[in-house]
Amino acid sequence: MRVSAVLSACVIVLACLGGPAGSSAQGRKELRVGVAGVPATLDPAAALEGATPLIARQVFDTLVVYREGSTEIEPALATRWAVSREGLVWTFTLREGVRFHDGSPVTAAEVAASFQRQIGPDASGAAWAALLRGRPGVLKEVRASDARTVQFILVQPYAPLLTVLAHPALAVARATTGPDGVPRLVGSGPYRVVDASAGRVATEAVPSYWGGPARIERIVFLEVVTDDNAEAEFDARALDIWFPPGPPRRMAGALSTPGLRVGYLAFQTEKEPFSRKKIRHAVAAALDPAVLGVALDNGAVPLPSFLPAGVWARREGSPVLGGTRDTVRTLLAGGWPKGHKATMLASDETGVVNIPRLAATVETALGAADIPIQVRIETADKVRTALQAGEHEMALVETMVVGGDPHLFLFPLSTSEAASKGPRALNYSFYRNPRLDDVLVRASQLSFRPERAKLYQRAQALLADDLPWLPIYVRLVWGVARPEVRNLRLHPTGVHRLHAVSLEGIP
Repeated sequence: MRVSAVLSACVIVLACLGGPAGSSAQGRKELRVGVAGVPATLDPAAALEGATPLIARQVFDTLVVYREGSTEIEPALATRWAVSREGLVWTFTLREGVRFHDGSPVTAAEVAASFQRQIGPDASGAAWAALLRGRPGVLKEVRASDARTVQFILVQPYAPLLTVLAHPALAVARATTGPDGVPRLVGSGPYRVVDASAGRVATEAVPSYWGGPARIERIVFLEVVTDDNAEAEFDARALDIWFPPGPPRRMAGALSTPGLRVGYLAFQTEKEPFSRKKIRHAVAAALDPAVLGVALDNGAVPLPSFLPAGVWARREGSPVLGGTRDTVRTLLAGGWPKGHKATMLASDETGVVNIPRLAATVETALGAADIPIQVRIETADKVRTALQAGEHEMALVETMVVGGDPHLFLFPLSTSEAASKGPRALNYSFYRNPRLDDVLVRASQLSFRPERAKLYQRAQALLADDLPWLPIYVRLVWGVARPEVRNLRLHPTGVHRLHAVSLEGIP
């Protein structure tokens, strides 16, 4: 089944699953969810992706939360916020009456302590460093100015703070000691953990949750990795939802949405012929999204813009991929070096997206448009080393919109700061444009959200004009649900809200 057919089917399934809240008959009160990588202990800061942030989302609250279907944010534990004129002090006012699962109140002092624990050099979790530029990174101190007001003191203006605070890795957790004397983290989310063992985490709904009672009384997360395992569990009626790491083999009940993992073509703009803008545009025009979609199968879909659909500040407009044969010929006129065959670097990964197959498709499409290239397949480590040294001419690369903020994607891929060769290189195009640098730096420092959005849209317009790198695809986030599941909506981050899900007619 092709991607377009799958996505059409998913729209129908979503419509079927999203019935009115009051229409469900009384059914089983336990939801069984299959995921890969169920953690033995639940620490929100332990991961950016996978099962840990998904489970943490149900147990721990964040100050702000992602909106449905988007990385735009809305209030959660914090009902309002403000930032100082110089952008160094962010002040959040907490919601009244919220309690942790052990009954203690969620105060500004507890929130500050939760964040301060993550600043120290001995703190666990890799996600913190990715979201806040290291540990402690841009964060100097978190303090309580009164019982309901918490302040983040920064070492430099950092506007992405507001977006990344919605990620479960930055959730508020209270450190305590259990009856067995073992340290544990307590949340204030819609569910509390009641049992955890190898490959299994059981949670139960908190009746007094500030956001309203959950629709299902218990959620049990189970370790389910392979299609064989998932299909057997579904057939035995022992599983209600499965969030597979890639497209499922069985498409009955499957849902998908574009995620945050992006594949792109990096042009080494310091080398001929890709130092010329017209050549880069010719490559973009020669790549038909429909042809790329076949090579991507069900793992991803072609990306027509510089940001995925679920990321706030995405610029709408003409797609950057695809064009006519005449357009390609005009752009190439007198430009491509006679007899030259460019080398495209790509990894040997054949997982969710089969990179060698996609690279071969790109090679064929460009060859048909009189842009001769040859593909060089290497291991991921060798690809990274070659990219950081700038040894490539062009390369097929994958990265992520970290935390859902445009800054943590556009800035490292496009600015002069990230274009120095060596281990710290992230701008594999080695593209330098002072105008773009200025726009992206200002966007990272301004706290006024509408102005930030305008700057990021301007940055995307500059990128569309110069094309130092070319967006190719965005991976799909998948879910599979039994017909009795209601109100399941996938989020592009993979951090889905499950407290509104219910079951109909399962005894």
